[in-house]
Amino acid sequence: MGRILALVIILIPGAFAALGIKLLRDTVFGIIIAPFPFLWLQGIAGLVFLGGGLYVVAGFILYRDRKRNKVTTRFKQR
Repeated sequence: MGRILALVIILIPGAFAALGIKLLRDTVFGIIIAPFPFLWLQGIAGLVFLGGGLYVVAGFILYRDRKRNKVTTRFKQR
């Protein structure tokens, strides 16, 4: 049960990061998606989704690796 919960915790922010990549790609090619009235607003939303998703996934991986003592001394808790 714990592994399934960890998978869900990783998949949700991963989906947000994928949505951010899609929004940024559509912004570069000039395609406006329905909820955004301006292209620059879509680009900012894409950056926020991508950054937030990567932040959560990277934090989860860092937490897991710290718990298993597989990080370098630079990332260890003090």
